[in-house]
Amino acid sequence: MAKVQVGLVQMSCTNNKQENLDKAIVKIREIAAQGAQVVCLQELFTSLYFCDEENYENFKLAETIPGPSTDILSVVAAELNVVIVASLFEKRAEGLYHNTTAVLDADGTYLGKYRKMHIPDDPGFYEKFYFTPGDLGYKVFKTKYAKIGVLICWDQWYPEAARLTALMGADFLVYPTAIGWATTQDQPTNTEQYNAWQTIQRSHAIANGIPVVSINRVGEEAGVEFWGGSFVSNPFGTILYQASHNKEELKVVEIDMSKSDSYRTHWPFLRDRRIDSYSQITKRYIDDESV
Repeated sequence: MAKVQVGLVQMSCTNNKQENLDKAIVKIREIAAQGAQVVCLQELFTSLYFCDEENYENFKLAETIPGPSTDILSVVAAELNVVIVASLFEKRAEGLYHNTTAVLDADGTYLGKYRKMHIPDDPGFYEKFYFTPGDLGYKVFKTKYAKIGVLICWDQWYPEAARLTALMGADFLVYPTAIGWATTQDQPTNTEQYNAWQTIQRSHAIANGIPVVSINRVGEEAGVEFWGGSFVSNPFGTILYQASHNKEELKVVEIDMSKSDSYRTHWPFLRDRRIDSYSQITKRYIDDESV
């Protein structure tokens, strides 16, 4: 299919897991009724962003994947004939947890999962306490409507992740996200941070010649104002849609995947890559100790 209707669900969450799942399903139904074929949910949408603290009780929020949430969402996907990209807290084994996104095809088939590779540890974002870094590598999921490359939040800042996913044949990249401003910050800092976040992802679209879809949550949680601002960029960094910073929003955006060939032909970054010269990219830092 040359064109796909991508639905973005930007919403706030509560401390009730079932309530959040039910709310997401209502919104999936609403956006499917608006014509969405692929529905993208934000990072860890079944809960508040619990990584604001290091609390062992929060591990109880985790579940197996596939498991209860994917089972329910698979039924919804099949009923509505939509692909669902769902970010969940995965319990892999006793004491082993991941930040994981599952992809469900339009017939309800569970296609697989991507485990977040880059795990942050900052004030209010203590993810290393909860999540083991992903070990499945970068992933592209061949769905009914498109080949979808999935990355998660902190992965957004790493061009290597976007590049490798694009090189695997992704038609577009999806980034489920949970990021916001400290409520004590000044407005210039807020503006600078949001602009940096959006700019780095638009650069991935440009460098790889494919669209980028980024979905973030809204609402104030534990001193963080999640900044929303979900958006879609075309393959040359043009913003096709940008959500507000403080409201729940549903939006269907048409992505014309056939345009990637034109962008890649006229700006042939992939053609001109000097793959013979990149071996040192696997080093932590290029200094005397690594030579």
